[in-house]
Amino acid sequence: MTVPDIPAEKRSVGLAAAALVEDGMAVGLGTGSTVAEFVPALGRRHLSIICVATSQATAELAIAHGLDVRPFSDITRLDLAIDGADQVDPAGWLVKGGGGAHTRERIVAAAADRFVVIVSSDKTVERLHPPVPLEFLAFGLAATLHALPGAVRRDAPPTPDGGILADYHGDVVDPAQLAQRLDAVPGLVSHGLFPPSMVTTVLVARGDEVLVRQVG
Repeated sequence: MTVPDIPAEKRSVGLAAAALVEDGMAVGLGTGSTVAEFVPALGRRHLSIICVATSQATAELAIAHGLDVRPFSDITRLDLAIDGADQVDPAGWLVKGGGGAHTRERIVAAAADRFVVIVSSDKTVERLHPPVPLEFLAFGLAATLHALPGAVRRDAPPTPDGGILADYHGDVVDPAQLAQRLDAVPGLVSHGLFPPSMVTTVLVARGDEVLVRQVG
């Protein structure tokens, strides 16, 4: 059995994603190791675009590669958002946020006309599994954690927006049902379950190929 070259797959799918960007676009840049391959490829195209970034690390990388990164304050819509994922199931459900940026990633994805997810072959799963990243308000944190069995706080600093990171370690038998449950928890700012309705396309690098899966 051939062992996949995951770094090569990330470079391949990053290059494919960069080819989707057109002059004049407003583009959302995600966070993570696959996006770290996409951003330099996008910079090499020397397009006239504006970008917003979901993390400081991505913003710094984008600026270093000549991209025009703006604060996401006065921009109302994005033409395209491109981001990675920790898990993608056959229906297009995602688990995101291993790097702790899922709240900003969700905001950027929701603001985009098209949300394209880029992953290497190791990120595809038959069924989602824990952990699912969470972000809580600091206010009432102990009570909120108590109200959500299976949620465990991470040993990590607060997010740039002051949120407290945690992970849900319970079952993910029905992603839609779990997402609905998490959405109803007061004090939970956001979670890393992204529904297929948010996703336009998934690009999966598998060996020398980049497979295109249309979702939404």
